[in-house]
Amino acid sequence: MAYANKDTAFEENGAYNLDARVLFHFGYIVVSPAMAVTVPGKGSDYGLAMLDSKGRPLDGSKTYKLHIPPDPPVKDFWAVTMYDTQTRSQLQTDQQFPTLGSQTEGLQANADGSYDIYFAPEPPAGREGNWLQTVPGKSWWIGLRMYGPLQPWIDQSWRPGEIELVD
Repeated sequence: MAYANKDTAFEENGAYNLDARVLFHFGYIVVSPAMAVTVPGKGSDYGLAMLDSKGRPLDGSKTYKLHIPPDPPVKDFWAVTMYDTQTRSQLQTDQQFPTLGSQTEGLQANADGSYDIYFAPEPPAGREGNWLQTVPGKSWWIGLRMYGPLQPWIDQSWRPGEIELVD
């Protein structure tokens, strides 16, 4: 059955339209078998971080750094994406997309092949290509997306750093 109601609260005439809520949950939120099984070199796998290395929520007014060690174990590519804790959508900033990764033009590797990704309201000098903008007054979280994850990711012999508070 199709519903013409475009109300994101799933209300109709003052009552919850539970059928529409269930339909949305089933189609767009439920975990499929492919999302719950990691196969080396196929599909994608995700690491999530909502707290800094000291266990504190991530604060949009502060500067943080995430260290990505050399040789992220992926067949295809990797990416770090920022999300808004209130909406679960990508964090809305002046940047078109709050994502950086191996396919990002201008991302600077360190001398050893690792990467440092910065999260702050303003870019650190000289590291603009490795910066994701935050919003003062808003908390956020990240997803590290591994496309075609390889065994060192799966068995955790390769691990990203913790999100460290810089200031």
